[in-house]
Amino acid sequence: MELASRVLSLTPSTTLAITAKAKELKEQGEDVIGLGAGEPDFNTPQHILDAAVKSMNEGQTKYTPSAGLPALKKAIIKKFETDQGLTYKPNEVIVGNGAKHVLYTLFQVLLNEGDEVIIPTPYWVSYPEQVKLAGGVPVYIDGLEENHFKITPEQLKKAITNRTKAVIINSPSNPTGVLYTEEELLEIGKVCLAENILIVSDEIYEKLVYGGVKHVSIAEISPELKEQTIIINGVSKSHSMTGWRIGYAAGNAELIKAMTNLASHSTSNPTTTAQYAAIAAYNGPQEPVEEMRKAFEERLEIIYDQLVAIPGFTCVKPQGAFYLYPNVKKAAEMAGYSNVDDFASALLVEAKVAVIPGSGFGTPDNIRLSYATSLDLLEKAVSRMQQFVESKVRV
Repeated sequence: MELASRVLSLTPSTTLAITAKAKELKEQGEDVIGLGAGEPDFNTPQHILDAAVKSMNEGQTKYTPSAGLPALKKAIIKKFETDQGLTYKPNEVIVGNGAKHVLYTLFQVLLNEGDEVIIPTPYWVSYPEQVKLAGGVPVYIDGLEENHFKITPEQLKKAITNRTKAVIINSPSNPTGVLYTEEELLEIGKVCLAENILIVSDEIYEKLVYGGVKHVSIAEISPELKEQTIIINGVSKSHSMTGWRIGYAAGNAELIKAMTNLASHSTSNPTTTAQYAAIAAYNGPQEPVEEMRKAFEERLEIIYDQLVAIPGFTCVKPQGAFYLYPNVKKAAEMAGYSNVDDFASALLVEAKVAVIPGSGFGTPDNIRLSYATSLDLLEKAVSRMQQFVESKVRV
C-alpha cells in the first residue's frame, strides 16, 4: 500500500526510540539506567487522582465541548491571571489532548503550503515534524552555546522572509533547560511586532525553574505582545500528569475558533476524566508542584558538578525543565568515536546508560540527560559515563 507523502518524510521521535531500546534491554535483564524520558518520576498528586475517581463515580464520563469543559477553561484563565497577570476570555482558550496535540492543531489551522516557521536550535524534536505535516517549512536559527543556546533579535530578523508565519519560543527549553530573560524576550518581541510574526510561546516547563529565577511569558510584557502571542501549556510537567494528556492554548480568538473546529472533527474533545483531574490540578493545593520543583533543583545542584567533571564534557547550566544538555564532542573523540550518535549508542550498550543524542534536537555535538529520576540512579549513571570515557582514553 502506498502511504501519503506527508508521513514518508517524518523523522521518528529520537526520545521515544531510545526509551524503547533501553526498555528492551531492561526486559532482557540488563541493568540499564534510562535518562531519556521527558516526564517527572513523581506520581500525580493524590488530590488530583481523587478528583478523577470522583468525576467517574458521579457519571462524568460523556462527551464535553470540543474546546474543553467550561470549568477547566475557567481554572486555566484564573491560572493566567494569578501567575502572569494575563486576562483571557473563554473563547480565547482551547483545551486539547496534551500540549503536543494542541501544537499540532495550531499548525494545521495556521499554515498553508510553503509557509515558514522559525525554529531555534536546539529544538524539541516534534516542532519541525509538526510544521512539515501542515505543509510548512521549518527554518532553523542556531541558538549558539556561547549564548546559552538562545537566539538574538538580529538572528531572528535575518531569518524572516515574506513567507514567515511564526517563530517558536520555548522557555524553559527542552532540551537545554535555559530561560529567556524579560529583556531578551522584549527585544525578540519587537522584531515580531515589526514584522507581524506570530509568536508561539511553549511554556510547558514554566513551573520548573531554579536558582531563584522567575519565568516570564513574552505575552505578559505588553498588551501588544499578548495579541501577537499564542501560549501553549498544560499540566503534564507541572503536575506530573504526562499520561493524562491535557494541554491548552490561549491567544487570538480567531485562531482558537479554527482550532476548535478542527478538534471537533478529529478528537471530539479531550478525555473527560482527565479534564476533571486538570481542574483539580489548578484549583487544588499547589504544594506538590513546589515539592517536585525543589527535588529537581536539589538533583540539578548535585549532579551538574559531577557531570562537568567527566573528561570532555562541557555543559551550560540549566535554569529550568529537568534536562542537562552537555556538549560531548570532545569526549566522543577522546573515546575513539567519530560522532556523538555512535558515542551515545556505546554508552547504552557498554555503560548501560540511555541518553538522547543531540542530533535529534538539531545539535549533533550534544546529548540530553533527564534528571527526572532518583539522585541515586543519577549518580550511578554519571559514574558509569565517567568510567566509560576514562577507560576508552586509557586504551
